[in-house]
Amino acid sequence: MTVMQRLRGLALAGGVVLSAGAAQAEPVTFEFWYGLTGDLSERIQEMCQSFNASQDQYQAVCTSQGDYEAALQNAIAAFRANQQPTVLQVFDVGTADLMLSGAFVPAPELMKQAGHEVNWDDYFKGIADYYATSSGELYSFPFNSSTAVLYWNKDAFAKAGLTEAPKTYEEVEQAARALKEAGYACPYAYDVDPWQFMEQFSAVHDLPIATKNNGYDGLDAELVVNQTRFVDHVAFFKRMTDEGLFQLKEYGQARLQSFMNNECMMMQSSIADHGTVGKTMPDGVQWGVAMVPVWEGTARKNSLVGGASLWALAGNSPEQYEGAAAFFAFLAKPEQAEWWSTVTGYIPVTNSGFEYMKSKGFYDQAPYQGREVAIQSLTYTPPSANSRGIRLGGFTQIRKEARDALTGIMAGTSGVQEGLDALVERGNAILRRFEKTYAGKTLP
Repeated sequence: MTVMQRLRGLALAGGVVLSAGAAQAEPVTFEFWYGLTGDLSERIQEMCQSFNASQDQYQAVCTSQGDYEAALQNAIAAFRANQQPTVLQVFDVGTADLMLSGAFVPAPELMKQAGHEVNWDDYFKGIADYYATSSGELYSFPFNSSTAVLYWNKDAFAKAGLTEAPKTYEEVEQAARALKEAGYACPYAYDVDPWQFMEQFSAVHDLPIATKNNGYDGLDAELVVNQTRFVDHVAFFKRMTDEGLFQLKEYGQARLQSFMNNECMMMQSSIADHGTVGKTMPDGVQWGVAMVPVWEGTARKNSLVGGASLWALAGNSPEQYEGAAAFFAFLAKPEQAEWWSTVTGYIPVTNSGFEYMKSKGFYDQAPYQGREVAIQSLTYTPPSANSRGIRLGGFTQIRKEARDALTGIMAGTSGVQEGLDALVERGNAILRRFEKTYAGKTLP
């Protein structure tokens, strides 16, 4: 039985009833499960404490489940015991799974029943569209959001006679050669993490990952990354790697650490790493961020959002739903957006939050300068069919197949076209299994 079948069945068993809750002598407790650890988990705990201290009607009990996958799997297990949390953090590529499960209360319904007005148009379109239905309705609340940017070492660039971050991949190659000549052994560090390497590249170049508008228009979508300019892009990285101008820093924090240790002078990474880089970079080293490069002649599109959204799960009490709605309203405050961005590096998800932060001079402060680049990147153009997002079933497994294929290409165990053809074949098999499971179903 698939994740979706289990969630759907559990949702029907749990039932959903929304109504005005009676006054409570004691605060109503509701659970929020999330998939972050370490420093980010500590920040969420602070956020929950602030919410609890801001009023006396509800108490959020916030618990890390480890990573995103564990949070989803643990929620499925909790449904079986009728002990599911009220709020669940679900990563971007899990959106299709939740939509098909039916195991949730749609965000507009939740907020309306609890008496909260929400300006849904306030959410950045480049963020909201990833999580929205085909008609543009948000079933969940965008939460921890990021996008990819280029990090570059300004001091190293200056020693190589360079003054600006590269805007194109032709300029990336030129900068890498200049840095190598200036004595830097690792001009560019990269990871073949598909979100960074394949998905962001395809979005900004307005290239499809799959047919059917990247899956938004049907479960019968097929991968096409072996037929687009992505093939040439992979070949370019392979050539640069073989020449020693690029270095593959695979898994974990290797890529990030190589930049922060002044080992490598450029890298592409999430804007969410901005705070970590600022805290870890040796004192006095000048660095910056820029939008990810594109190939010359490209009509750049907006980059893709990454991160997760918050869902209200089915089968909880009306009072717990009221607590969840109050929690979501609290998170939507501009002041909360400023705090969240300050302590994590994630970006505001609403126009009002961004404008509030600008009015406070947030992006003029040294530790946060450059984070506005992520907003510029996400809002660079209105989302196209290719830069809106990815709505493919089993995409977590497809990402694994992509990473394995790209790692093999860079290691020389397969050719570029051969490796991408194999990725598409295996990925399409995953899509067909998903489609067969939900024959007759359509995504909202």
